[in-house]
Amino acid sequence: MSSQRMLIIDDEEIVLRSCQRVFADEGFSVVITQNPAEGLRLASESFFDVILCDWKMPGFDGMDVVAELDKRSPESVVVMISGFPSVGRATEALKRGAMDYVSKPFTPEEITAVVQKAVQRKLSEEKKAIGRFEKIIGSLQFPVPGIEDKTPKTIAETVASTIGVGKVTSPWRTVTVLGLLAGAYIGFGGLLSTSVTFDMNAVVGIGLTKFMAGAAFSLGLMLVVIAGAELFTGNNLMISSVLTKDITFIDMIKRWGVVYLANLAGSILIALILLLSGLWKTGNGALGAAAVNVAVAKVSLGFGEALVRGVGCNWLVCLAVWMALASSQTIGKIFAIFFPIMGFVAIGFEHCVANMYFIPAGIFLHHWADSPAIAAVTTDNLTWFAFLWKNLLPVTIGNIIGGGVFVGMSYWGAYLRPAKAPKPV
Repeated sequence: MSSQRMLIIDDEEIVLRSCQRVFADEGFSVVITQNPAEGLRLASESFFDVILCDWKMPGFDGMDVVAELDKRSPESVVVMISGFPSVGRATEALKRGAMDYVSKPFTPEEITAVVQKAVQRKLSEEKKAIGRFEKIIGSLQFPVPGIEDKTPKTIAETVASTIGVGKVTSPWRTVTVLGLLAGAYIGFGGLLSTSVTFDMNAVVGIGLTKFMAGAAFSLGLMLVVIAGAELFTGNNLMISSVLTKDITFIDMIKRWGVVYLANLAGSILIALILLLSGLWKTGNGALGAAAVNVAVAKVSLGFGEALVRGVGCNWLVCLAVWMALASSQTIGKIFAIFFPIMGFVAIGFEHCVANMYFIPAGIFLHHWADSPAIAAVTTDNLTWFAFLWKNLLPVTIGNIIGGGVFVGMSYWGAYLRPAKAPKPV
């Protein structure tokens, strides 16, 4: 790397100086600046093999700087730095032109490893681009190239080494707020699902009603992934980061706990909104009665049934997150999310965060909504104990198995598991 040049754009002097020392030792000729405008000018006037750019700088959005760097110096390898990591931000940085993403604080070994991996990825993409160009020339066809989605192997690497690490290093306050939002977003999906299907069954039958319930519920994960939030079931993919030893098992469990409780609070908030807004009165209380019936059905499941339904659910949910990461455009993310989420709801699988909305909503309406339609529903087993023991516990266990084992561990085994050393002859 002795002939390579690097530009570092960051408003923190300590980050600039430390990175300058690290990469000077690696053989780079390093140029630093705290001014994003100057950084863009330097990138326009001179070529840099690698550009490190901070996400948050006074007066500038680092995402826009990255996009502009991609225009002015498309041959450079751009790596995003951020002290406020999230799945949405990592995805957005990659979409804007960054080759990789690293979260503050980082060690010299971590930042050099990310840069080396980004350089290799850039070289790999260039080789693929050359191959495609030669193929086009050879066939004398000149189609307009589309935006490439990421391969499963690239997603596996991103989930394990970037997203999982970013979640562990995010500030606790950020994780809590994003967890609350995720719980609320899933609650919105649940409320919409009940609102559009509460009177459909008698008209179109069970099958189409379940399909429409799933289609409406997909709103929840779309909001989580595209708007940005921390969802416990999606975070089950962090298991791959533990397996690659990028994070520890204890750190993962701590973050799961924070996100799980925050999801619960956000979901209950939407359940209270349903109660206090009076929306349950729709159809002379039929909407409220439908919400209570959903809750009763969920707490009436056997422990084993709920657990297995939880496995199937999060297998599909984590695949939805996985495919959304593959897409480079918002419309692609929407389609990637819609079908798996519609599928798990229509099939009848169980999602622990969704049930943090559905069952408390039924309990609240049972106790405090004054409606003959709700009073007519048999609710003998609709209690907080039944919610926690008969549904939330087994469904949560099942969700961890479905997302962590069948998606996180499976793709780790397929793409990231270290090859065994050959036996000596």
